[in-house]
Amino acid sequence: MSEHASKLYPAPEALARAAHVPGMAAYEKLVAEAREDYEGYWSRLARELVSWKKPFTKALDQSNAPFFKWFEDGTLNVSYNCLDKNVEAGLGDKTAIIFEADDGKVTKVSYKALLDKTCQMANALKAQGVKKGDRVVIYMSMSVEGVVAMQACARIGATHSVVFGGFSAQSLRDRIEDARAVMVITADEQLRGGKQLPLKAIVDEAIGLGGCDSIKSVIVYKRTGGNIAWTAGRDQWMHELTAQQSTTCEPEWVSAEHPLFLLYTSGSTGKPKGVQHSTGGYLLMAALTTKWTFDLKPDDIFWCTADIGWVTGHTYIAYGPLALGATEIVFEGVPTYPDAGRFWKMIQDHKVSIFYTAPTAIRSLIKAAESNEAVHPKKYDLSSLRILGSVGEPINPAAWEWYHEHVGGGRCPIVDTFWQTETGGHMITPLPGATPLVPGSCTLPFPGIDAAVVDETGKDVPWGQGGILVVKKPWPSMIRTIWGDPERFKKSYYPADFQGKYYLAGDGAIRDEKTGYFTITGRIDDVLNVSGHRMGTMEIESALVSCTDLVAEAAVVGRPDETTGEAICAFVVLKRPRPTGDEAKAIAKQLRDWVGKEIGPIAKPKDIRFGDNLPKTRSGKIMRRLLRSVAKGEAVTQDTSTLENPAILDQLGQAY
Repeated sequence: MSEHASKLYPAPEALARAAHVPGMAAYEKLVAEAREDYEGYWSRLARELVSWKKPFTKALDQSNAPFFKWFEDGTLNVSYNCLDKNVEAGLGDKTAIIFEADDGKVTKVSYKALLDKTCQMANALKAQGVKKGDRVVIYMSMSVEGVVAMQACARIGATHSVVFGGFSAQSLRDRIEDARAVMVITADEQLRGGKQLPLKAIVDEAIGLGGCDSIKSVIVYKRTGGNIAWTAGRDQWMHELTAQQSTTCEPEWVSAEHPLFLLYTSGSTGKPKGVQHSTGGYLLMAALTTKWTFDLKPDDIFWCTADIGWVTGHTYIAYGPLALGATEIVFEGVPTYPDAGRFWKMIQDHKVSIFYTAPTAIRSLIKAAESNEAVHPKKYDLSSLRILGSVGEPINPAAWEWYHEHVGGGRCPIVDTFWQTETGGHMITPLPGATPLVPGSCTLPFPGIDAAVVDETGKDVPWGQGGILVVKKPWPSMIRTIWGDPERFKKSYYPADFQGKYYLAGDGAIRDEKTGYFTITGRIDDVLNVSGHRMGTMEIESALVSCTDLVAEAAVVGRPDETTGEAICAFVVLKRPRPTGDEAKAIAKQLRDWVGKEIGPIAKPKDIRFGDNLPKTRSGKIMRRLLRSVAKGEAVTQDTSTLENPAILDQLGQAY
C-alpha cells in the first residue's frame, strides 16, 4: 500500500449526521435490505423516487437473460419526472439551470421556463414528423438548448443519441447511419475557449458522406450567427420552429423498458457500439445515485463539468439533478479559458456546493497552479463547497490529496465514482456521509450493486489478489442491448467464460485485504481510457490504415500519462522507406491530423513511432505486450523467442 493509500479519511461528523445515508451502519442496513429482498429493495426505491402514470406490478423479469427487464408493465415519462413534477410541487420559480457561456455571460432558467422551452421544442419535433420510437441525433455543445433537446425527445417518446461535439464528420455519419436517425439537432457553431468551432458544417459533411438517407430534417440552434451553408426544405432554424409552438405538450407515457437513449461507445472492434438504455430503470438510478452519492439537498448548487455528449452529462446533468428538483450549472467553455482559474472563479461566483469533475482536469489544473500562483485555488473563495467528486477514470492518490486539500480545504469528502456508459449510474463509490475514504480507491459498491473480483473462470479471487471486475446481479439502469446487435451485446458483456451469468465490466480490479475496498487497475480489453473517454485501439488503427497513400500497417497501444491518465501510442509501417528526423515529424503531424479528421481530436496519438515492420510472431500475430513496454520506455524483458524480427524493437524507440 502506498503512503497515500494507507491514510483513512472518515466522513466529517456534521455532514454524516445530516446525510441521506448517515454513517456506515445506515449503508450496511441498505446493503442487507437489498441482499434479503433484492426486487423488493429496488421496487421500494422506484416507488419513492419516480412518478408513475401506471404503477408497475413486477420489478425484475429474468426470463430472457441477459436481456433483463425492470418495471416493464409500469408507464411513465422522464420529462414529466424532471420538469412537470417539480413545477406541480411548487418549484416552478426555482432556478433549474445556471448557464455560464464561454465569455462569462450568465443566464438563469427556472423550472417553469425549462418546461415551457421543452414543450415548445417537443411540439416542434412533432410538427416535423418525429414520433415515438424515432431516433434523433443531437450534435451540440454545452447549452440549455442541448438539455432541452434531450428532454423534448424524452417527452414525445423519441430515442435520442447525443454525439459529442468534438467528433468528426465520419464518426457522426457512422452513428446516424447505425441508429437510422430521422433528424439531427445541431447549432451553427460552438464557442469554446474563445474560438468559434463548426458544428453545422460537420453535420453537412457527415450527411454528404452518404448512408444518412434516413435524415428528414436538420434543426439548427443559432449560437454565433456564423456563416453556414443551408439546404432548403431540410434545414430549419430552432428559434423559428419553436416560437410558433404552444408551451404545453402532453407527455407520451411509455413503458419503463422503452429506449430512452442510445449512446455510442468505443469497443475493441472498429465499429462503435450503440449502448441502449431504458426509461424507468435508468431514471431511478440517475435520481438515486445523484441523491445518495452527492448527498444532494434542496439548497445545493450542483456542478458536473462533463459534456452532454458523454454518459456523465446524461445522468448527472440532463436527468439526475433535474429529477430531484436541484439547481445545477451548465458550462459552455473550457477550464483554462480565459485562464486556468476559470473553474475556481465559477465555484466562487455561483456558490457551488457539489463539484464533480475528471482526474484529467484536476491534473492539468495542478500543473497550471504550480506554474502560476494567480490561478491557484487558494486565491478564490471556495468555502461554499461541501462535496467533491471524481469521474471518468481512477484518480491517482497524489491528485486526490491535492484536490482534497487545495480545492476542498481538507473538509470536503471526495466521491471517487466508478461506473460506465453501460451501467447508467454509479456502481462503486463512497457515500460522503458514510464511507471512510482512501485516496485512489472507489471504496465500496453502491447499495444494491453486487460487484465482485473473479478469475478467468468466474470464480471469486481472495481479497488482495487482482482479477476481473464483474457484477453478479442485474440492476435497474444497466445496458439493455447493443442497438441492432444483440449477439455482440451478449459476447461483450455476458461472455460464455462466465456461463453468461455475470456482467463483465472490462476492467481489472483488486480488493483491499482488510477493508474490501475496490481499486480499479485498468482495462482488460483493447480499449484505452484517455481523459476519461473510451477509445477503441482497433478504431484508431482502422483510421490510420485508411490513410491509404501512406500507411501500410498500424498498431495502437496505451501508455500511462500523468495528465490524461492514458496516452495513445501508434506504431506505424509506411508504404515507403522509414522516415527519420524532420521528415518523420512532418509525417507524424500529417497522421495525427488525419486521425483527428476521421474520429475526432481526442483520438489523436500522442506518440507515433515508425518501423520497417511491426514486432510479430512467426505466425504473423502482432506482439502488443512488447509494444506496450516500448511505449512506456521500459527495457523489453519479456520472452522474445517467438519474435520473427527482434531488430525491429530498436527502430521503434524514437517517438514523434
